[in-house]
Amino acid sequence: MKLYRIRGAILHYYYILKSSPDRITDVFYWPSIDIVVWGLTSLYFTRNSNASTLLPFLLSGIILWTIVYQGQREISFGLLEVLWNRNMVNMFTTPLTFTEWIVSITVTALAKSSLSFIVAAVLALVLYKMNVFNEGFYLLPFLALLTLFAYAVGFFVSGLILRYTTKIQTLAWSTMALISPFSAIYYSVSTLPIWAQKIALLIPPSYIFEGMRQVILKKSLDTNLLLAALLLDLAYLILSLIYLKMSFDKVLDKGLAKLY
Repeated sequence: MKLYRIRGAILHYYYILKSSPDRITDVFYWPSIDIVVWGLTSLYFTRNSNASTLLPFLLSGIILWTIVYQGQREISFGLLEVLWNRNMVNMFTTPLTFTEWIVSITVTALAKSSLSFIVAAVLALVLYKMNVFNEGFYLLPFLALLTLFAYAVGFFVSGLILRYTTKIQTLAWSTMALISPFSAIYYSVSTLPIWAQKIALLIPPSYIFEGMRQVILKKSLDTNLLLAALLLDLAYLILSLIYLKMSFDKVLDKGLAKLY
């Protein structure tokens, strides 16, 4: 072994890291998110030490969050896969319209995220005897509202990637992680600091997961939570679609080939 060759290889990886913001972010981003989310979760269960609710709260949170994470990821990856394969120009030299393209991505994302939800639900039932379908009728609006939010974020991230290209592609798999601490997936919103509670009020999933815990504990739900989540979802979805279309139009003005 020669030290100068090792040094050369180390410099090679250093320059790659230095020129790739997404690689640098991964060094501290994911550990920070894990510490925040699981620290708050531990704090919540320490203050509310009801052992019988621990497993239902955690597994229901994981299963429902699958819809959000996978839905947003699949929407964003629908664009990224076209960019990675340098296929954008080929797609839009056909009669395919922008709306048709968005619908196709949405249907594909719905199919894949639904499959992920079913797999997670079956595993929870088989391995832990926890049936998420015990939430009954409330499960349907929970899933629908979480899906709307996932698509809103997915369309917004896609709009950003269209404007700033794959240099910011890390947003496709890191945005939901940033939102997750404010979504109160495993703990009550009241566990958050006051400033974070104010942000949580603007995050539709926080209302859904609060509602989920109400259903598990009381077998009832304050429908105002669903209404608040619906209004926020619709506002974000409309704004994100407008932004995505504006981003696409701007790319058309510059030329699709300049995306690469």
